[in-house]
Amino acid sequence: MEAKAIARYIRHSPDKMRKVSNGIYENHAGNISDALSILKLQTTRAARVLEKVMKSALANALKKNMDSKKIRIKFIEISEGPGLKRMRPLGMGRATIIKRRTSHVKIVLTDEK
Repeated sequence: MEAKAIARYIRHSPDKMRKVSNGIYENHAGNISDALSILKLQTTRAARVLEKVMKSALANALKKNMDSKKIRIKFIEISEGPGLKRMRPLGMGRATIIKRRTSHVKIVLTDEK
């Protein structure tokens, strides 16, 4: 059985979010308790968002009566959302566009091997 949680339009760069999520997923082989403890100790803003989404996915899994001892991370997907376009003034009346990046986070938990 699977449980998932999705957070969309997060005002944080997908590249920075992927750095944190890849470190958690690869180093802890899907163990959710280790991943939550590592996220709690990190000081980045991306870690706060991932921790929040992971706790939501865990709550969804427990609501579906999944075995809490067998729950593990199946995958974490960080995709790019729409960019917010902002203008920055330059010299001699010119301007340049700054793209504020957004992210979509999807975490899927499973209790199967």
